[in-house]
Amino acid sequence: MLHAMPKTGASWDALREEMIQRGSDDAKWRDGKTAVYVFNAGDDVADVQKAAYTMYMSENGLGPLAFPSLKRMEEEVIGMGLSLLHAPEEAKGTITSGGTDSITMAIKAAREFARSEKELTGGGNLVLPYSAHPAFDKAASLMNLEVRRVPVGDDFLADPAAMADACDEQTVMLVGSAPSFPYGLIDDIAALSEVANKEGVWLHVDACVGGYIAPFVRMNGAPIPPFDFELPGVMSMSADLHKYGYCAKGASSVLFRSEALHQHMVFDTNPWPGGRMITPTLAGTRPGGAISAAWAVMNYLGEEGYRAKHKLVTDAREKIEAGVKALGFEVLGEPQLGIVAFTHKSADVFAVYRDLYKKGWFASLTTQPPALHLMLSPVHNEKTDLYLNDLAASLKAAADAKPSEGFEARYS
Repeated sequence: MLHAMPKTGASWDALREEMIQRGSDDAKWRDGKTAVYVFNAGDDVADVQKAAYTMYMSENGLGPLAFPSLKRMEEEVIGMGLSLLHAPEEAKGTITSGGTDSITMAIKAAREFARSEKELTGGGNLVLPYSAHPAFDKAASLMNLEVRRVPVGDDFLADPAAMADACDEQTVMLVGSAPSFPYGLIDDIAALSEVANKEGVWLHVDACVGGYIAPFVRMNGAPIPPFDFELPGVMSMSADLHKYGYCAKGASSVLFRSEALHQHMVFDTNPWPGGRMITPTLAGTRPGGAISAAWAVMNYLGEEGYRAKHKLVTDAREKIEAGVKALGFEVLGEPQLGIVAFTHKSADVFAVYRDLYKKGWFASLTTQPPALHLMLSPVHNEKTDLYLNDLAASLKAAADAKPSEGFEARYS
């Protein structure tokens, strides 16, 4: 659809009012009724995000020689991530634009590694659990790789034995989630590490959701199982800064066990008049604001701040779990972080979702099995009673509603 540019410019006051009006029908995340897409850690963190982002809003992460400040901030952010995730001294990583970018670049590195070190000649394939994020499919479609999704077990976790059976000499990458988005459950990464070592396959851990919450939840006393570089089979990880790192969008991190593995990700070329070009990610230009905001938020919160924020998240999840069970729902698996999904033996959960939506709640759904899905933020610790009261009312309303035939759950 074409849209003509205005002949003359408008005042900022007028534009600001129009933008506010245009957002009037958006999800009301500031009210604590949104449990997906936005991670609300409080006004103090938001103020740091905004101020730090605007300070470097015009600078470009593409040019480390021009902006050594961004290079230093990125190195420190990545260093903190590597430290949290038990990486060895020779580990290296890069800030990316988001989880899909991180996953794509990890796959690119694994493919190039397979070509150079394992003499891969065919198209290659990825072996991943059914619960893994579709970003792997998107990246595979770009690189002409086959995707082999393996059914999860009755516990909704990756099945290491079945995944081992799916590997062959063309397997470029084995995948585990920490946690998976649909279920919020951490796969048995230790078992997958053993498979990876036995099969000689690159293991990637998708910790886009969990990378910057699980270490602090463990510090708070939860029995989080090994899931990161402390396991010898883990070659790379993706961990989103703009999720439970509470940094400004878009900022993620892709991390590698060694600089040698990281080097397979880098694009380095010189076939044009402009001189040699080296880019670590799919993007060329990288917003300086995303890097500076990540650095500022991580230093603002520190270990104590993250532990406190994540305690609010896990407290909220535990309250929600108890409340939904009292209403007859069944929680899927044993979540430990900020995601919880729950189904009902007799209720139409999609009809329940529709009624909750009318009450202003915006969250997600899981299709196998049909379940309500929440990705919680610190602000939700204050909203659990409100949610559970509305859920009870929506459960009652759904009993009298028409079946939700044709209803499509979407993550978009």
